[in-house]
Formats: sequence, structure tokens, C-alpha cells
Amino acid sequence: MPRLLLTNAVLATMQPAGGAYGLVPDGAVVIADGRIAWCGRRADRPASFNGIESIDLGGRLVTPGLIDCHTHLVFGGNRAREFELRLQGASYEQIAREGGGINATVVATRAASEDELLAAALPRVDALLAEGVATLEIKSGYGLSIEDELKILRVARRIGEVRAVRVLTSYLAAHAVPPEFKGRPEDYLDAVVLPGMATAHARGLIDAVDGFCEGIAFSPAQIGRVFAKARALGLPVKLHAEQLSNLGGAALVARHRGLSADHLEYLDDQGVAAMAGAGTVAVLLPGAFYTLRETQVPPVDSLRANAVHMAVATDSNPGTSPLTSLLLAMNMAATLFRLTPEEALAGTTRNAARALGLSDAGTIAAGSRADLAVWDVAHPAELSYRLGFNPLHRRIFAGAFQ
Repeated sequence: MPRLLLTNAVLATMQPAGGAYGLVPDGAVVIADGRIAWCGRRADRPASFNGIESIDLGGRLVTPGLIDCHTHLVFGGNRAREFELRLQGASYEQIAREGGGINATVVATRAASEDELLAAALPRVDALLAEGVATLEIKSGYGLSIEDELKILRVARRIGEVRAVRVLTSYLAAHAVPPEFKGRPEDYLDAVVLPGMATAHARGLIDAVDGFCEGIAFSPAQIGRVFAKARALGLPVKLHAEQLSNLGGAALVARHRGLSADHLEYLDDQGVAAMAGAGTVAVLLPGAFYTLRETQVPPVDSLRANAVHMAVATDSNPGTSPLTSLLLAMNMAATLFRLTPEEALAGTTRNAARALGLSDAGTIAAGSRADLAVWDVAHPAELSYRLGFNPLHRRIFAGAFQ
């Protein structure tokens, strides 16, 4: 039997066939066993749901729980010094080639214990949850050895145990070539990335496989090897693609029917067409664009014209996007990339769910998980409009108020 009725709410269901934001005025939601049993106009509630516990939400806006579909939340140390260097004129690529960048975080992450990594990650996680986030994707990629990659993935799983949040993990050992394999990327793939993937999969630590296809990381051919192994294991793939140059990574991940291609500042028409044909989601990461002071924006008009689903995420990481506010990412996506507020909210709900391969999240619909956010706003556009302000009233995770 249903256990809870939420009433007197404006529902932004984010169902694509529901008009602008899928808005339902004077709406209600029935929750049973952690899922949505019914939702719609309060006056249309079936009589079978009468007499259950009811909570009046005072006319507040309710959205699906937000989804941050691209993060690197588990890491050691920080890279504030690199932030200074970039402001003094050093490029991201220059810093990386001189031993900074990802490899600097690798050193700190390898030196940290699981408990230390967990303790460092939780404040970042808590900041996201305080803004209505219910689902997080967390990548490895700062260990770059089999055991250290496994360590990061175990910590990511623990986050989902100690906090009321759904965590999905992505294996990102193909993030950079570590110093001990400098100049030998193929050897690194053979010794670490491919066998480590099999081990992590066997231990239930991976939900998807990711890579970094870029001149300072891995070539399309090398990423192709990673994807072939992932497909052999039955794991979906995604890719950091076209961030600093156009190597055809988006078309590559589309050929593998990948979940998403992420960043995409240098995406071309061929890549857009490939993504459209494969249903691959474009994950836009304005935090990295902002932090690196990039000037070439992703081709949003082309993505929109080709009906490519666009998601928005924080890319929370220590070097290029030290961002722990998905609301600010939404604002940046609107102001920097010219998404509409509705596109920005879709990008952190239904399209973010699609980027993670989830069918039970991202909309308010019967059968979906009862992960909801209740907001002190009059209209959903306010979620992208404000800067440095959190209007969250309550978060509901698996049907329980947090």
C-alpha cells in the first residue's frame, strides 16, 4: 500500500511530452516503497490513494532529484598552485607536460589511504547533496595503477553507503600515462588499464568505462582498445572528447554506442551527426571551460538542431573544475553556452540520467525512484538564474525526507 502523499506542489516532471518543464500546477505525488506510485494534478488523484499520510508542500516547486553525471570527486591533495600558474599565463597542456596536471593529483592520491580519501571527498559530496543532488557519477583516474584505481573505486562505492545518494562509478584508468610509463602508453594499457578493468569488473566496482582522448592523453586507436575490452566485459562506455582539439573522439564513442561524449568544445559536424545517430548524450562541462578560460564553446546550436540530448555536470575535480555546485553549473551552461533554463534543468535531470544509462531517474513519473527536490522558488527558471544562492527546501531520497 502507498505510504506517503505529497500534495499542494507545482511539479516540474521533466517528462519530454509534458510541455515546458512538464509543469503540473496544484500537483501531487504518491510514494510507495521508495518509488513514485502516481503523480499528477491533485484533483485527479485516484480514490485508491485516499486516507494515506499526507504532507502539504505549501505550493513549492518539486523537481526530480538532480543528477551530477560527470565528477572526479575522489582524489588526494589540491592544485591551487596550478590555478595561480594558469593566471600567470601557463596553459593546461604546458602544466601537464611539465609534470603537473593529472599526474600531480596521482602522487597525492596514491599516498592517501581509503579512509583519508573518503574523509576528503565527503565535504564535496555534501555540498552537492545540499543542492538537491540525488545521483552522482564518480570516476577513477587518479590512481593509474591497478591497486590505486581499485582504491578510488572502493571509496566511491563507500560514499553511496555512508550518504543518502546513488553512486555510479566509471573506470578512467585511461586518463593519463603515469610517470613510470612515460613515453610508453601501449605498455601502460597492457599492464594496467586492460587487466585493471577486468579485475575491477570482477569485483563489482565498475558501472561504465571512460577515457581521455586528447593529444596529452590517448589516441583514438588506443581508446579503441579500451572500448573493445569494455564491450567484451559487457560494460558501457563514455569519453572525454574534443576538449582541447578535435581527434574524432565523439565519433569514436558513437561508433561504440557510447552513453556520452563529454566536454566537446572542438566537436565538428561529423561528430555531432555520429552522436545523433547513436543516441550518445553530449555532456557539457562549463566549470572546466570557465576555469581554463577557454574561448571556443561547444556547438550547442548544432547539437540542438540535430536533437542530440545535452546534459550538464560539474566535472568536479582538483585541477580544471574545482566546482561543487550543480546549480552554478546550470547557470554557467546558460550564460556561457546559451542553454535555456529549461535545457539546463533537463541537463541535470532526464538527460543526465540518460548519460548514465538510467531509466528510473530524472523525471517525476510513475515507476521512477522517489528521488525529489523541493524548492523555495516560484518558477523552475530560478534554478539557473541565481548566483551563489541555494533555494533547496528539502531533499527526498528513495522516498525519505533528508
